[in-house]
Amino acid sequence: MRKPIAVAAGALALTLLAASCGGAGQQAEEGAAADLDVAVGVTDDTVTIGTHQPLTGPASAGYLAISQGASAMFDYINAQGGVHGRQIEYLVEDDVYDPTKTVEVTQKLVEGEEIFAMLGGLGTPTHSKVLDYLDAQGVPDLFPSSGALMWNNPEEYPLTYGYQVDYTKEAKILAQYVSENFPDAKVGYYYQNDDVGTDSIAGLDQYLADAVVADESYESTAPEAVGGQISALDEAGADVVICACIPAFAALGILNAAGQGYQPQWVISSIGSDVPTLKGLLKEYGESDELPVDQMLNGIITSGYLPQVNMVDDPWTQFFTEVHEEYGEGELTNTRIYGMVQAVMFAKALKAAGPEPTRQSLVEAVESMEWNGPGLVPFASSADDHGGHAGALVNQYTADGDGEGRMENLQEAMVTDREGGDIVPADFERVGPEEYDFHD
Repeated sequence: MRKPIAVAAGALALTLLAASCGGAGQQAEEGAAADLDVAVGVTDDTVTIGTHQPLTGPASAGYLAISQGASAMFDYINAQGGVHGRQIEYLVEDDVYDPTKTVEVTQKLVEGEEIFAMLGGLGTPTHSKVLDYLDAQGVPDLFPSSGALMWNNPEEYPLTYGYQVDYTKEAKILAQYVSENFPDAKVGYYYQNDDVGTDSIAGLDQYLADAVVADESYESTAPEAVGGQISALDEAGADVVICACIPAFAALGILNAAGQGYQPQWVISSIGSDVPTLKGLLKEYGESDELPVDQMLNGIITSGYLPQVNMVDDPWTQFFTEVHEEYGEGELTNTRIYGMVQAVMFAKALKAAGPEPTRQSLVEAVESMEWNGPGLVPFASSADDHGGHAGALVNQYTADGDGEGRMENLQEAMVTDREGGDIVPADFERVGPEEYDFHD
């Protein structure tokens, strides 16, 4: 029997305001819903939005690129004239992937900067600590950068709308693939000790519970423990390791396995499988530019639901590449595309909210939107379903010997539910960037 998952060490319960502002200077009665018919953060020339991101700290190595991608896209949108003649001001606050700091910087954004909306706040242990506060303040909370199930809870958090495929659905799709293509495998779980792990295992166990020989959780504050965790998976005989982990710990796991002569089949969920990011981290952690990182990643199986760098014929990938070349920094990665998609979708909702947007009209636009891209799977943001992207495809990275490699599709995009429902092919009409009305 596998051990239960403990509560993450950094997840501190924090008490926030019981009575809150519906808009700047407008007090709501205790227990009353905030007034959304306000245009906080909107002027004749600008719309100010904000986000909390790990610009430093343990998660920055993989996720700093998200806000960089979003910033590049907003620069592009503003260069086209913005949205209804307004420039989008995108404020990024560093929370160091620390829940206490997340509360602090979110209050700064809401009460100090008076943002119109929160976009893409990153992390389960972090963003979960500001849900009640954002709802009480009447701040639309769009597209958290996490696949936790709690983002899709309209009754409790009516202003929070999920973005990435939730961890349970994604894990369920990966688990079915593993069960069908590695029927005799001894499976090991390697996961982050918070909702990332809990929610992922809820999907994995639907197909793989009887095949699991070991599971190892990690704390994001304890990278030094990874060597022992990988040794335990090796000793248990796990020949397939499913990794529900952030990029830093995916790279540490792969590096430690290679150092121990352990060669399992790695199956890594989308949150930790961006290949360019992993290559950079392997070189950094291995303290060598000569490390054969391409070969170390050869054969990894991953999941995804957004256009990817290697999809060179996809119109959205082509568009993101062009925008990045003009407005971006560093190498274009799937993580940067993740942030670019968030920016595009926010701008589309803002355009639909009308020339005189309020928080109410933004929420109404999000809930009535027919999302037909850029993602590769359907997207849900109705009044009753805030689930975001509804499924994933399965890919495999193959090294080609020159350090570049290629990603091959193993299974087309599939959708499912969190429970025991079928996994079926995704079916929706996706349009290209020129048909997507998201800027002037």
